[in-house]
Amino acid sequence: MTPAGPRLRWALVGTGNVAARFGLDLHLSERHELVAVHSRSPERGQAFAARVGAPDWHSDLHEMFGRSDVDAVYIAVPHTLHHVVATAAIDAGKAVLLEKPFTVTAAQARDLVERARSRRTFLMEAMWTRFLPHMAQIRRLLKAGRLGDIRAVTAEHGVFFAHNPAHRMFDRALGGGALLDLAVYPISFASMVLGTPEAVSASATFTDTGVDAQTTVVLDHRDGRRATTTSSMQAWLSNRALIAGDAARLEIDRSWLHPSSFTVTDRDGHTERHESALEGTGYRFQADEVARGVLEGKLGSDVMSLEETCSIMATLDDARAQIGLRYPDESGPA
Repeated sequence: MTPAGPRLRWALVGTGNVAARFGLDLHLSERHELVAVHSRSPERGQAFAARVGAPDWHSDLHEMFGRSDVDAVYIAVPHTLHHVVATAAIDAGKAVLLEKPFTVTAAQARDLVERARSRRTFLMEAMWTRFLPHMAQIRRLLKAGRLGDIRAVTAEHGVFFAHNPAHRMFDRALGGGALLDLAVYPISFASMVLGTPEAVSASATFTDTGVDAQTTVVLDHRDGRRATTTSSMQAWLSNRALIAGDAARLEIDRSWLHPSSFTVTDRDGHTERHESALEGTGYRFQADEVARGVLEGKLGSDVMSLEETCSIMATLDDARAQIGLRYPDESGPA
């Protein structure tokens, strides 16, 4: 499947704030065209279409996926719906950009990857931070060996959520909790820097609804390298990140997972400042990656590969098993 003309034509599934940011950012580039949005509620669908500048909306998901003028689908629904909605989009032959966490379990992730590859359709996790300008700069510095031998990574992600059992963050049935919604960001960041860990250690505290409120995950890598991640839906953390090598350290300003700047400090105290600025919220860069991949006939991204996504999901599975987080429709994380 390739888009007609130079533009990739998008449909959105999900009407939350994240989907709105993505939809609005599509208008910043001539590489994209927003065609339609989906909502089961007519009122919400019409309101969301007007909000993001979409010319059409659908209450029937398969009807929207069946449109010949839709090349790609962005999915931003509750975590437990990721697998079923992405399956329907893949089966319809659409390129799929699937919000993090990619799925609830690694088994679901592997199933989507196998399905997309068998149908020769593009698939990518919407880990938007991976494509931000400062992250691209950081990868270039790491590849050049600017920090020397990387020994430690620390990253945190804390967002305060007022206690509300009806909110998806507190709902086990929707995959709520800090691990899948917040910890996935620093764990993915650690994966970008150090790769797949050799060992995972996790601990957590829980809310009265049975989801994790605060979770710390330690990732041990070969030769003693270590990443430490903290996530919280109760504490207003500084949301900084650090990469430390034997030659220099790199510190990303708050908040590291949003468009940001960073400083490199050598062992002698010399500092090097890297600034970045952009138009919009930063969500369009992942859309650009999808457009490049589809136009080049690829089935995935080199920056956020499907192999790495599955590895990250396996790390989340491991951490979830260790803290004892279970969802209502399963006996374990497999």
